[in-house]
Amino acid sequence: MNLPDSARELLESGALAHLVTLNRDGSPQLSCVWVGLDGDEIVSAHLSPDQRKLKNVARDPRVGLSIEGIEIQPPGLKQYLVVHGRARLVEGGGPELLQRLAHVYLGPDVKFPPMDDPPPGHVMRVTVDRIGGIGPWAA
Repeated sequence: MNLPDSARELLESGALAHLVTLNRDGSPQLSCVWVGLDGDEIVSAHLSPDQRKLKNVARDPRVGLSIEGIEIQPPGLKQYLVVHGRARLVEGGGPELLQRLAHVYLGPDVKFPPMDDPPPGHVMRVTVDRIGGIGPWAA
């Protein structure tokens, strides 16, 4: 799916994303993550391979994301974007993506991750199936 410019702007604004993955028993697992875009895919970086969200995605690629905006939309509700998609994990590239996202989330002069020689980690790449929520992307 081609993301509308309004959704792209919110995804690259530095607003935290709430990522939902599915546990083995079908219950939701929720994490806050930094996100960015690579083409029409939503990307996030993860250094530790033992994170529940990564294990969940490796088993079941279905994910949901929600991102809260800052504008008030008629009839008075704060905008938010909901993304339904499928994730895949790519080995490596975690520290580089974290550094790129840190400039958005923390500031232009930040070094992140704050360690020498971080592990290669993973990049989660989410292909968007559909979007919703309240905002110009839902019109």
